[in-house]
Amino acid sequence: MDHDHIDTLVTQLRGGQLDRRQFLSRVAALGIPAGVATSLMHPVHAQEASPAGSPSPMASPQVRVTSGHALTSMTRDESWQAIRQAFPLESPGRQGGSIITGATSDISTLNPILAGDALSGLITGFLFDWLVTIGPVDGLPAPGLADFWERSDDGLVYTFHLNPKATWHDGRPVTAADVVFSFQAALAEGNLSQITSTVADVLAEVRAVDDHTVELVAKDLFATFVESTAALVAIVPKHIWQSVPPANWGNDSGSTGQDPRRVIGSGPFTFREWVPEDHVTIVKRLEHWDHNAQPVIDEFTVRVFPDASARIQAFETAEIDFVGVEPTFAEALRQSRPDAVFAAYDTTNFSYYIPMQDPDQTELFVDIPVRQALMFALDRQAIADSIYLGYAIPANGTQPVLSVAYRPEQITTVYTYDPERARQLLDGAGWTVGDAGIRQRNGVRFSFACLHAQGVAFFEQLLPYMQQAWRDVGLEMIPRAVPFPTLLDALDAGDFEMALLGFGWGVDGGQGIMYRCNAVPPAGYNTMRYCNPHYDALDDAQARELDEARRVALLVEASNLINDEAANGVYTFQKAIAGAQPRLHNFLPNGYSDTWWLPFAWVDGS
Repeated sequence: MDHDHIDTLVTQLRGGQLDRRQFLSRVAALGIPAGVATSLMHPVHAQEASPAGSPSPMASPQVRVTSGHALTSMTRDESWQAIRQAFPLESPGRQGGSIITGATSDISTLNPILAGDALSGLITGFLFDWLVTIGPVDGLPAPGLADFWERSDDGLVYTFHLNPKATWHDGRPVTAADVVFSFQAALAEGNLSQITSTVADVLAEVRAVDDHTVELVAKDLFATFVESTAALVAIVPKHIWQSVPPANWGNDSGSTGQDPRRVIGSGPFTFREWVPEDHVTIVKRLEHWDHNAQPVIDEFTVRVFPDASARIQAFETAEIDFVGVEPTFAEALRQSRPDAVFAAYDTTNFSYYIPMQDPDQTELFVDIPVRQALMFALDRQAIADSIYLGYAIPANGTQPVLSVAYRPEQITTVYTYDPERARQLLDGAGWTVGDAGIRQRNGVRFSFACLHAQGVAFFEQLLPYMQQAWRDVGLEMIPRAVPFPTLLDALDAGDFEMALLGFGWGVDGGQGIMYRCNAVPPAGYNTMRYCNPHYDALDDAQARELDEARRVALLVEASNLINDEAANGVYTFQKAIAGAQPRLHNFLPNGYSDTWWLPFAWVDGS
């Protein structure tokens, strides 16, 4: 993994040199498939799993539809019951102790509304609460501060019922006034939050009904309204922040940790200290208002390491208790620490190549059969086994494994390894074999450059294989490593023939930000300049379809359209890997949340 590039981007994001969209596209352009990289692409909180190109959805509603568009969500008790049924949680064998993990970059803030990187999201997610949170069972919205919520018959008004026992760390009650204040701060002119535009696009009004009831009013029917509002805006105490203009929150001592008395949340942990570029520590709240989330351990610390190798070495020597593991380190780490516990799990990440479809740039990839031939020529199972070392599967369709619309059995075109079919498609498109076995049409050789960021070791393995596989069917691909800024400029400008990338989605299945006609940069991630009005119509329909089954059917239809036309080459879906010391119990990460289990974790005595 190219940590230097990633750390530079995080620094630029925190410093305001990049907006959220620019940050997302630049991290994606590194082509790093591991969950560690894609987790940088979305503001997350402790029980959030993945960040994505769209707002990451949270945990399973198991809603009860009453009439029209009306529904009532699962309750808090039902949510905890589902968790305990789904996971083999051990009863604690010991209270107290500490858990340490490692990271290669520091947090940027202790203010959850400002948190734009994964590590800040991790820490603030245990200090603060949201109206709804990520459920580790299926990654969809579940109760947070709200015990449950309801949607009106017209589908526009969402009513959230706050837990009446919820209190801030200083003992004051959490009320609807805090919720209204938090939303107003996230939407305030000049504020420093990266979620503002997402919330503003869908939210018409937020209002307090009484001290423990809040209504969020939607501008229209939105299938992911809860994910884009209640799951995105952290709730902060009005009595702490009301005297500070939101534009000044970034340097406030409550955000920097210089005054711990201002780091006041409602979550199961409280703030102890942040030593920049060294570590941050949070401690157990002695009496948390939700006893189900009461931590077992006394404290949790994140240490900062200079690079991934140092972080892995710290795990080998038991300096840290759990760690995310890149595939390149996995086998050696298993051998050096056979006593450790390792988990490999599905994610929302995929790897893909981008064939440019703007005919003014190149006409090589304008024809659908040509783009299909590129896919049939690749042995994607071999890529998953040999290059991803078994921590990936061939991608059938564009919806990753954890998406609500992952339906591989309904995919109409499966790109099995079939070089002969690839040759037939190219023949049918008029590309005949010419000099040196390279195909040509109307005097044009099928030769193109594939851009990728230099210094990414993964590409050094993948590109030679892809080059040979396509050469075997008569296509000449020339790998071209370029400086990172050069690649970014080429992607935004559309000044390339092909590029190799990685991406991570949320679980809600919406992918229009990559495939819509109007999603060309800077509006989105349609860097290949694909356009099909029928896809746009399907995407419009799914975005406003509140019936889950009908929405999934629309998402599958849209994914089939993209996949049939090979708009881009989604070739693998990735797994993530994490390791834990044998003393750590209830270590249960998954692709919905890497750290949801922390309040349940306990450690053996020394």
